[in-house]
Amino acid sequence: MILDHPIFKRWPAQYPDRLQLFSLPTPNGVKVGIMLEETGLAYEPHRIDIAANESHDPAFLSLNPNGKIPAIYDPEGPSGKPLALFESGAILLYLADKTGQLISSDPNTRYETIQWVMWQMGGVGPMFGQVGFFNKFAGKAYEDKRPRDRYVNESARLLSVLDNRLADRDWVMGTYSIADISLLGWVRNLIGFYEARELVEFDRFHHVQAWFTRGLARPAVQRGLEVTATN
Repeated sequence: MILDHPIFKRWPAQYPDRLQLFSLPTPNGVKVGIMLEETGLAYEPHRIDIAANESHDPAFLSLNPNGKIPAIYDPEGPSGKPLALFESGAILLYLADKTGQLISSDPNTRYETIQWVMWQMGGVGPMFGQVGFFNKFAGKAYEDKRPRDRYVNESARLLSVLDNRLADRDWVMGTYSIADISLLGWVRNLIGFYEARELVEFDRFHHVQAWFTRGLARPAVQRGLEVTATN
């Protein structure tokens, strides 16, 4: 099989019959790595070095015009036709449907699961990312701490929402699902790489802590966090 897409001129596929992942272990990138490891779907990873601006290489932009990771190319997409897809939440949902795993077939439960993935995409990711900017990166030099504190407070509020959700269940939907996968990398970055554990007073969110520990203990999560970590 020869994959006929411009992306493969820059990042050739050694296993063209497998799903192709283009990513980096960022909070959004690890979602797809974890999902692929959880489902057991055969895939080939390609590391996209965003620090070297590879996500804006014309070949990558031919796959994802938005210039962000992660992105996938499935040579056997719906109806057997190839599918190129970006946006981590959309990829999680696609892989769940493709494999029949980690999302319920019950319509009500399915939409509730999607609701929590959208909550992560629209709230948790952007807010935690802003905390990272103002606490870890260039924004930390700003003398005015009001922007940082605004995002810290909103991130703490979101953690409170998650904590309340987990008060009577082990996982967001009761059973482990793409809702949990969407969140694990972001919580990990917030209290780790972004160095904001004390800022958001993470240790008061006991249910989130227990959920996070359970998530990190999963072997597929441990493997997924390392996908594309090195070439």
